[in-house]
Amino acid sequence: MNTEELNRALVALIEKKAELHTLKYDDARYDDVEEALHDLEDDFNDEYGDFLETALDKVHTDLKSDTDVLLPTAYLPSNPGSTPTPKEGVWVDSEKYPGKEARITLVPNPVRIMLTVGKQVQQELWKA
Repeated sequence: MNTEELNRALVALIEKKAELHTLKYDDARYDDVEEALHDLEDDFNDEYGDFLETALDKVHTDLKSDTDVLLPTAYLPSNPGSTPTPKEGVWVDSEKYPGKEARITLVPNPVRIMLTVGKQVQQELWKA
């Protein structure tokens, strides 16, 4: 797996997602940007999905989570290069953090899977 290419693809995808979030629905560019985002998501999942789903499955298992593993694009943050906020990524039920809101986020620079539990816990769970 070429992690540099994976990182570039992930950054491009997150940037396109961030661009879409800056537009209002009535913006003339909205549909084009949304379509470009969906194309990037499809290409990303086709190219890196199996690799990342294996990593996500291991993370879910390590967290003792019964939550289903989703497509890698579901785990994206809102902005590239930023630390995920407690509301970004995918919520997971974890026996390691009972009664707490735990989320998993796929972030770039370098590509890694982060766990966020409230405002106190942020932990790297996997790195490409």
